[in-house]
Amino acid sequence: MAKASKTHSGAKKRLIKLASGKVKRKKSGLRHLLSPHKSKVKRQLGETGYVHSANMNQTKRLLNF
Repeated sequence: MAKASKTHSGAKKRLIKLASGKVKRKKSGLRHLLSPHKSKVKRQLGETGYVHSANMNQTKRLLNF
């Protein structure tokens, strides 16, 4: 019998699986060194991001679903 793999502890803190099957994530780049960024960029980085379909196999392996 195959040993069950553990959930990646970093991924479970950062990713949330939704009922629709999508995976919600936070966009990067909004922590520091923000002065050269335009207001539009900072506003868009604050919005919710979703994991792209090309990365879903890797995400499923990290979250075990």
